[in-house]
Amino acid sequence: MTSLSRRAFVTVSAAALLTGCGGGNDTAPATNSAAKKGSSGEGGAGQGSSAPAARTGTKVVHALARSVPVTLRVPAIGVDTPVMRLGLAPDGTVQVPPITAHDRAGWYRYSPTPGGTGPSVILGHVTVGAYGDGVFRHLARLRAGDRIDVVLENGTTALFAVTAVRTVAKAEFPSDEVYGNVDRPELRLITCGGTRTGTGYPDNVIVFAALTAARP
Repeated sequence: MTSLSRRAFVTVSAAALLTGCGGGNDTAPATNSAAKKGSSGEGGAGQGSSAPAARTGTKVVHALARSVPVTLRVPAIGVDTPVMRLGLAPDGTVQVPPITAHDRAGWYRYSPTPGGTGPSVILGHVTVGAYGDGVFRHLARLRAGDRIDVVLENGTTALFAVTAVRTVAKAEFPSDEVYGNVDRPELRLITCGGTRTGTGYPDNVIVFAALTAARP
């Protein structure tokens, strides 16, 4: 892990990790105590074809070489979105995608790139204020086995399968499960959930997925 990545993870571990849900102060705290123990993110070492292989059923799937995500597709819920890069805000919290009519998902660049060993994290809004539905509006509809495709900058498409979908209260966000070390390539998609009130959304929806294959 580079010094930049290490500093970023330590900073996040001391602050709230925010997942924007599409309006005002509508954010989801998730203290990332596991992040500084996790796999390296942007600029980090340890990702590549020589990384440990993941086993999906009886099939061994090797981790992919590092390449940043550019497009996310989730056919079961009609998601086909460009992916922007998200870093840290001045207060040490994670940036969220801007509130715009053309809503996009955002990859947290201090997490592993999709297909690399460890949990790659992509955030998205559930609503975008006056613009209506966010890119992850129907994230909670996903079920185990649903496909997620992430197109990488190098032209490879990392294919993931959903392993679990959880809706949790923001106050009980499972930081270690989301950001903690894992020995295979995994993906996390995160947005807000529950019934919106005057103070925002009470929950987070978290999709867990594992790499199943890659295609050029």
